[in-house]
Amino acid sequence: MNDWNARQYLKFEDERTRPPRDLLAQVPLERPRRAVDLGCGPGNSTELLLERFPQADIVGIDSSPDMLRQARERLPQCTFIEADIASWTPREGTDLIFANAVFQWVPDHQQVMRRLLQSLPAGGVLAAQMPDNTAEPALALQRKVAASGPWASDPQIKAAARGELPAPETYYDLLKPVCSHIDIWHSVYNHVMAAPQAIVEWFKGSSLQPFLSALDAAAREKFLAAYTEEIVAAYQPRFDGKVLLRFPRLFIVAVR
Repeated sequence: MNDWNARQYLKFEDERTRPPRDLLAQVPLERPRRAVDLGCGPGNSTELLLERFPQADIVGIDSSPDMLRQARERLPQCTFIEADIASWTPREGTDLIFANAVFQWVPDHQQVMRRLLQSLPAGGVLAAQMPDNTAEPALALQRKVAASGPWASDPQIKAAARGELPAPETYYDLLKPVCSHIDIWHSVYNHVMAAPQAIVEWFKGSSLQPFLSALDAAAREKFLAAYTEEIVAAYQPRFDGKVLLRFPRLFIVAVR
């Protein structure tokens, strides 16, 4: 898959930063020694950690060079490392692993979460947020367009759709045996978007990326045109011409 585009992602920075802000509000730590922003992206969530824990060693981890470039420019006082989350292990002294909208992209992410939680000291916190929106029209229509165009037989296109998250009970049974306390909840955001086309722009910075990166330029434009047509039909404007993007998310805060 091609590198993620930090500029595209940050087109909706305010909306994308609200979930990590809500997640961080539930982290029961006062003075962590080291806080790691796992899947830090362009640094918008890392900045929240720095504001909350100015005395801590703040580290951002991501696999995208473009995201890391943007993060380093934004927060030169923090450390940013390119790494694969699936195999990454925190250094000794890490008290918080903060993972905003990243585990859904990690293969076998449940076992990775458990391994990382077990690596923390007593009282350490794993805080994670993941989009739980695969049943929403915006994601379902990505799968529909992928299955109906000339690209439908492409193995990369077939594998591009994100799978559904397990039920909260699954995470509880997996993580509670290795932690002292766990909170699990859902929040549903209704983001106000300027028009249906803005929804397309939103997902070009996230779940559309695996589809688009598998196509050449001409096919990419056709895919986006077909997806935009479906989105316009599915998301009806409100009285002022704007549309609401319903966006459920799953939150987990586990204390070692």
